[in-house]
Amino acid sequence: MKDIYLSTQTTLIITLVVGAFFIALGYINLKKISDNKSLIIGDRNESIFSLTTSLSASALGAWILFGPASAATWGGIGAVIGYALGTAAPMLFLLNFGPKIRKEFPNGMSLTEFIKRRFGTGILKIMLILILFYLTIFLIAEVTAIAFLLNLISKTPLWITSGLTLIICLLYILRGGFNLSIITDKYQFIIVLSIILFSIFLILGNLEINSYELIKKNSAKLISKNYIPNYTAGLTFFIAVAATNLFHQGNWQRVFAAKNNFVLKKSLIYSSIISFFIVFWMGYTGLISFSLDPKIKPDLAFFKLILLNDNVLIIVSILVLALALTLSTIDTLINAISSLIIIEGKEINKFLSGREIKNKSNKLILLLCLIVFVFASKGYSILYLFLFADLLCCAAVLTIFYGFFKKKINTRLSLFSIILGLSSGLLFFPGQNFQSSLLVGNIMSVENFSPVILSNLLFISFIVAIIVPLIILTIYSLRNSLR
Repeated sequence: MKDIYLSTQTTLIITLVVGAFFIALGYINLKKISDNKSLIIGDRNESIFSLTTSLSASALGAWILFGPASAATWGGIGAVIGYALGTAAPMLFLLNFGPKIRKEFPNGMSLTEFIKRRFGTGILKIMLILILFYLTIFLIAEVTAIAFLLNLISKTPLWITSGLTLIICLLYILRGGFNLSIITDKYQFIIVLSIILFSIFLILGNLEINSYELIKKNSAKLISKNYIPNYTAGLTFFIAVAATNLFHQGNWQRVFAAKNNFVLKKSLIYSSIISFFIVFWMGYTGLISFSLDPKIKPDLAFFKLILLNDNVLIIVSILVLALALTLSTIDTLINAISSLIIIEGKEINKFLSGREIKNKSNKLILLLCLIVFVFASKGYSILYLFLFADLLCCAAVLTIFYGFFKKKINTRLSLFSIILGLSSGLLFFPGQNFQSSLLVGNIMSVENFSPVILSNLLFISFIVAIIVPLIILTIYSLRNSLR
């Protein structure tokens, strides 16, 4: 591949044009916001089309251009399926939980309201920190992804793209809130779907033999039932992505914004199917790319295929795709963080309450975006950032949602299970080289562990974070049943 596909000037002009389009779109459709509720969840009147496109566009950030294909190069078909199922699963999970929570909270705006009523302010504060941290990491990863892509295409410095992308998004989302996010998502989704379909025909059309035969011939282990990472990687990504997205405030805003439960259920089904197939395809390109060149850098697996022809139109299309993906996700994340500050900010700090809460929220968002800009400019691993944030939510997911059904799960037990699950998972969570962790190689020598553990630290960390709370809750339930 060439070092430079477009000039920095051309790349920035395209970025500004795409950004200006969405800014103009936002201001043309800007409606007067009557109160904070309409800012957070709109008019609670979203149709199947608007909700499906918004759920899909918000779920599919620029990470799909890097993460699934990268994971496929070492995790095989299992990682591809796990990633795709993990992206789709939260939608199907909300198919059951969404209507129930809507019934319990007919005027609700977030999952945190349920957590507060069910577990009290102690658990709420912990979950607020975890959710806000996860959303912030997600935001950093998204901005990093688009900055990394523009650097790949034109050698544009990371800090320029990071700053420009954040400014574009802030210019429309802080003014219009949820309603504008829904409107821009429609256009962003159409752009994304069109270019993804184009990439399928382009990549498969360029292959000399059937893609499956190519993979089977050159990298058979990646689709072999005997290749262990097909199972461990697949399960890891499924747990990580599925568990984390259940705490995504952007998803819960859309649950409460649906016109009715029929619209909600249909939209969740459609968006889960769309998300599954798009993420599966992006992961599958990693298998194809690795089969063509085993030395490919994992993060660039998709781009190796799509940029093979060195066609300017294709390069511009990928740039537009990435920008649409990024902006749709960033505006959802910023709106989600802002809404949590408005709804539950007083639980974090008394300063975050009162009539001026919207202005206070905007100031915090600006400060947060400055922090995001600094981190995104460093170019940290996108996949690693996501995995770290995923682990935090995995430690809490079972306790929170199991507690939805089991009213006897008290606050003290919930706190204990979440903290123990999180600390246990962090002991095994690998460093960026994926060869050691806090426990393995630091607290204890790697010589004390078997090769199976050393080669599966990521998998073990997620399993431990899930299993430890499960054991605690099971023991508690058994003890209660014997009394």
